[in-house]
Amino acid sequence: MSETASTRATRKTPDRPLVTAPDLLSSLAPLLAEWVPRQRWFAGKGRLITGFSLVSATELLPCTAEGTAPGILQLLVRAQQAVPPSRAAVAGDCYQLLLGVHPALPPRLAPAAIGLPAGGPLRGRTVYDALLDNRLCGLLLERLRMPGRIGALRFGREPGAGPPSGLPARPVTAEQSNSSIVYGDAYILKIFRRIAPGINPDLELPRALTAARCARVPAPVAWFETEAAEEGGEPTTLGVLQEYLPGSADGWQLALDALAVRADFTGPARALGHATAEVHTALAQTLPTTELHRPQLAATAARMTARLEATARAVPVLQPYRDRLRASFDALADVGRDGRGWAAQRIHGDLHLGQTLRSPGAGRWSLIDFEGEPARPLAERRRLQPALRDVAAMLRSFDYAARSGPAGGDPWSLEWARHTRDAYCLGYAEAGGLDPRSAPALMRAYETDKAVYEVLYEARHRPDWLPVPMAAVRRLAAGD
Repeated sequence: MSETASTRATRKTPDRPLVTAPDLLSSLAPLLAEWVPRQRWFAGKGRLITGFSLVSATELLPCTAEGTAPGILQLLVRAQQAVPPSRAAVAGDCYQLLLGVHPALPPRLAPAAIGLPAGGPLRGRTVYDALLDNRLCGLLLERLRMPGRIGALRFGREPGAGPPSGLPARPVTAEQSNSSIVYGDAYILKIFRRIAPGINPDLELPRALTAARCARVPAPVAWFETEAAEEGGEPTTLGVLQEYLPGSADGWQLALDALAVRADFTGPARALGHATAEVHTALAQTLPTTELHRPQLAATAARMTARLEATARAVPVLQPYRDRLRASFDALADVGRDGRGWAAQRIHGDLHLGQTLRSPGAGRWSLIDFEGEPARPLAERRRLQPALRDVAAMLRSFDYAARSGPAGGDPWSLEWARHTRDAYCLGYAEAGGLDPRSAPALMRAYETDKAVYEVLYEARHRPDWLPVPMAAVRRLAAGD
């Protein structure tokens, strides 16, 4: 990268007329209405976008300057969508867009093109997905190396931490609910797409774990955010740069590989249980904890029941099992009847095999992606909850692998899942966590709630996978 480009990417600049132009968004809206619904991270699929409203705009790199250099425009926009007449209008989800702006898009970037605005301040220039341009991804890294503000954004960095300049950028092309860029096999930048006000757990929790010297999570290095909308509020996290673990394999693929050759997986599962318990212990020592008693457990059970009822309405195949599944939530509501409380703390919130990495050689497990289930509100993802919720989610993941692999749920693979689940629970207990098998009411309720969530997700996004959670629904409804 040239010195001139680096300086342009990192210098602190005031708002330019472009970002305050009244016709900026209106000129982009027709292009975005076609492009946004096709993105994996767009949560409103199946409903027509009726318009956009602008939350903020920041010109990270000049977009209307003379010459042939590209610019970068960062937008936060709220997508307005059509809703059925029976429902009240909603404000719409807020999304982060990083747009490249080029006077003449090179052929190599043709797949990234979004379109040419017919008017407005960017008329005559091609707008495209900046995260598919390695050069612009490199300029983002330069910006992250320099704490400070630019426009509506604030860039932060851990003291003494920071990547070197000029690392090659490689966008991650796998489908994700966010977007990621790998820099030189040393760092990975996650850019959040669906934005909710507040600190994202994927920054908050890894920072807390790093401060607690827990080595089970890649350490955050830098981040960017918007300032709080009101005095005393929290900033809104937009992206996090973390250490990258090259050569590591994700737990999902490792499990599928083991199933493909009918290999035992109890050793890795037991070690993963150890890693999970270590993370939970560090979070409990570093962040606030509480104790849940009968009223709080009853409220949790009521939320689970409400999700079950809503899912049964949306996915009719679930309806025959509704009453028997609800019994698990009723049992959770009665757990505190004897006055006993259950510890609650910050947890991962969306733990499954795909959120784990095993290093080459030593085979050490790490946990990643602490964002929680993106479909749930941010306040719910940051709520203090029993650590066993994470454990139940991981048990569901072992079951998913057994039913999704080459064996396809045959008797051997189902026995593989049973032994692997037991080994994970044993490892968790050995590392100081509560033995999950000693709390059957909590475990059944959380596993049932997770299965209900999976039914709704698969029905909406991957109908061919719906039989996988439905098999768990039948098992749980039968009391197994």
